[in-house]
Amino acid sequence: QVQLVESGGGLVQAGGSLRLSCVVSGTIFSSNAMTWYRQAPGEQRDLVASITSDGTTNYADSVKGRFTISRDNAKNTVYLQMNSLKPEDTAVYYCTTYRYQRYWGQGTQVTVSS
Repeated sequence: QVQLVESGGGLVQAGGSLRLSCVVSGTIFSSNAMTWYRQAPGEQRDLVASITSDGTTNYADSVKGRFTISRDNAKNTVYLQMNSLKPEDTAVYYCTTYRYQRYWGQGTQVTVSS
C-alpha cells in the first residue's frame, strides 16, 4: 500500500523559511511524479509545485522564485523548500502521487504570521 507522510510544517514569521518533507513508501518512488498541494481554510486545494521522475519541475505562479521542489530517490523523499514566506502561504500542505490511483498524505500545517 502506498503511504505518504509529510513533516516540517510549523509557525514562522513573514519572510522566514520552512522545508517540508514527504516520505513515500509502497511504490517505486523514482518512477513517480510528485506534487505538493495546499489548502487554506474555506478554499479549494491548489497545486503548489510538481516534479517528474526525471526532475522536471513546475510551480504555481504565486510561489515561483520563492519555493523549490526537489526529490531524493535514495531516501524516497520529496521536499518543498519555502523561502520568503507570506501570510497568504498559510495552509495545510499535502504531497500526492499517482500509481493506478491518487494517494495523499495527511498534510502538514504551515502558518505564516505577519
